[in-house]
Amino acid sequence: MKKVGGLSDIILKTEGVGVTYQESIVALKNVSLNVPTAKLTAILGPSGCGKTTLLKVIAGLIEPTKGKVIVGGKEIIGPGPDRALVFQDFALLPWATVLQNVAFGLRARGVPKKEREETSLHYIRQVGLLGFEDKYPHQLSGGMRQRTGLARALTINSDILLMDEPFSAVDEQMRRKLQEDLLKLLKIESKTVIFVTHSIEEAVYLADQVVILSGRPGSIADIVYPEIDRLGEVDLIRRQPGYIELVDEIWSSLKRYVE
Repeated sequence: MKKVGGLSDIILKTEGVGVTYQESIVALKNVSLNVPTAKLTAILGPSGCGKTTLLKVIAGLIEPTKGKVIVGGKEIIGPGPDRALVFQDFALLPWATVLQNVAFGLRARGVPKKEREETSLHYIRQVGLLGFEDKYPHQLSGGMRQRTGLARALTINSDILLMDEPFSAVDEQMRRKLQEDLLKLLKIESKTVIFVTHSIEEAVYLADQVVILSGRPGSIADIVYPEIDRLGEVDLIRRQPGYIELVDEIWSSLKRYVE
């Protein structure tokens, strides 16, 4: 397990972030984290430790009680076009087609119809949904709905993708396929990803750094940098020497916080 060092070229920082609800429920405490550019950072921890709260603070949806979030050298105040959120429950408009859902953010920004449809079709193709652009959410599988949500986030062309357990609502086979698709996509699209997950194996498979949060109040218990070669075929990552051992070592670090 590699714990020393880190990754250079930081795009986002949290500095002493704390969140307290109703003056007594402390969700996060003193979270200071560096997020490297064009890398995937996984946030891992027990249920209720504040993983989603931290993601919403970074998204600008929750104002921290203490501390701050800095993106590109500037403190953020609220949501911004530099960050796009991919929701756990897809959050698609049921009355809109795939194309209309993907183009939603561009339409809200006033992008002309021809341009937003061209951009949306490009990302629909990137996530493997070309041919389904006229389908409605109820006509899609869970995996296809999540691909639609990812394509919508990509159309906004944000530097940072915030993903809150995006593959938890699909079965294990589809989850693995979506994981592979995400890694392949990130080889094409240079994006910084912050990825919340409950799965240790998913974190090791996807992430350049794994941030382990303690039990509530959530604080950083450990940061692990998996020594995984991601330049080759994505389906070979799990076969690399030390992969299973790393999953086990992270579990050993995490299990003391699991009740």
